[in-house]
Amino acid sequence: MSTKHPHAHPRDADPAASPPPAPPPPPSRRARGGFASSAPAPPATARRRGEREREREKERTKLRERHRRSITSHMLAGLRQHGNFPLPARADMNDVLAALARAAGWTVQPDGTTFRSSPQPLLPPPAQFGAFQVTSVETPALANALNSYAVGTPLDSQTSALQTDDSLSPSSLDSVVVAEQSIKNENYGNSCSANSLNCMGSDQLMRASAVLAGDYTRTPYIPVYASLSMGIINCYCQLVDPEALRAELRHLKSLNVDGVIVDCWWGIVEAWTPQKYEWSGYRDLFGIIKEFRLKVQVVLSFHGSGECESGDVLISLPRWVMEIAQENQDIFFTDREGRRNTECLSWGIDKERVLRGRTGIEVYFDFMRSFHMEFRSLSEEGLVSAIEIGLGASGELRYPSCTHKMGWRYPGIGEFQCYDRYMQKNLRQSALKRGHLFWARGPDNAGYYNSRSHETGFFCDGGDYDSYYGRFFLNWYSGILVDHVDQVLSLATLAFDGAEIVVKLKIAGNLV
Repeated sequence: MSTKHPHAHPRDADPAASPPPAPPPPPSRRARGGFASSAPAPPATARRRGEREREREKERTKLRERHRRSITSHMLAGLRQHGNFPLPARADMNDVLAALARAAGWTVQPDGTTFRSSPQPLLPPPAQFGAFQVTSVETPALANALNSYAVGTPLDSQTSALQTDDSLSPSSLDSVVVAEQSIKNENYGNSCSANSLNCMGSDQLMRASAVLAGDYTRTPYIPVYASLSMGIINCYCQLVDPEALRAELRHLKSLNVDGVIVDCWWGIVEAWTPQKYEWSGYRDLFGIIKEFRLKVQVVLSFHGSGECESGDVLISLPRWVMEIAQENQDIFFTDREGRRNTECLSWGIDKERVLRGRTGIEVYFDFMRSFHMEFRSLSEEGLVSAIEIGLGASGELRYPSCTHKMGWRYPGIGEFQCYDRYMQKNLRQSALKRGHLFWARGPDNAGYYNSRSHETGFFCDGGDYDSYYGRFFLNWYSGILVDHVDQVLSLATLAFDGAEIVVKLKIAGNLV
């Protein structure tokens, strides 16, 4: 009888005595109605459908945010205009609440601490401070407006006759002040305008103006500037009739105006040769204005006078620019039919070196810098109170979409002006970035100059303007305008180094 050694290795054991091996596990089967452990990838159509839905949701979110910002801007504008609330340019809800609390008689400290300081509102109610006294005015409409202008009444309830007379209207009525207004300078200030107020002395008015740093919205003082005619400087930059100018300024001085508005035309100053500026006529003009101690609002006009003539003078763009246009007409705005608008340069050449080695932006900057170097002393003395920068057709920040020369009549919607070579190049680049090269075209159903919006397939209710392509095109079209004003005003701030900059915006107009 054999016995098993206690230290024997398992492999030395009897195979008959070892247990049988375990059977392999049965293959797993998917339960009925269940899901596989690794689901197959969704088909391409489902992925595209999900991407489109996400894109639509992004667009809807953008539209909701745009609508919310529009409501907020309208509320802030109403508080500034009708309530005289001194809200900052980029006000938030804290600024609005603080302004409302102060108007209700509360004190709001910088850290937000708020407590009632007086039961009376800080903003005084409208009061009758008196009226302007006008002894002699050329235009009866302006005389009636000034004599009946009750200072202290809300601006929206006062007569608008001031805006109907172009020859004696302050530029602040049709302009937007971009920079902060400077304190009224006493060297060229008109004290007679202050003395014409029955309710206040001139010293009180000047103190109020100094406290508010030139902001006259909460004072009875309204600065008035009269526009001088374009014909005072001829195409050779010579002062035409100095004695007639003195007589006109003497009359304006008797009306107690604050100053005059002078157009400095690019087509006159840099007329013949690039970067050769002739300022002699304007130098004589400013010298005569200085004799009468009037202020000047200068308008740097980078457009032609178009269809407006002053005497025998028809002001166009510089001659050397028109010579370039004989070989390259794409430097002008162009409509769908290929018609060119020669009133101003296309914004498509802002970054294109097609003007004798310079871009459009460089040409504007060189002109502004030349003016500053020529008349810096007058700005330091306070003679030049503001500088308005021309930004497009008629000096306004707008496309020349509604031009009488093209047959436009009110209330036509106008036409898009984006068919010159350089604008089309920019459009193609933008469409390529979006991945839709077939969007590199202007709308083919936007009508003509005298069409109405409901007559077009683009602007009608539910039209193509609200499609993906329509939104892309309108965003690109308006973006060109925004880029232009950003670049020009940035260089204007650099050229004039802190001077008050004014621009003219066309708020209400046609669709294109």
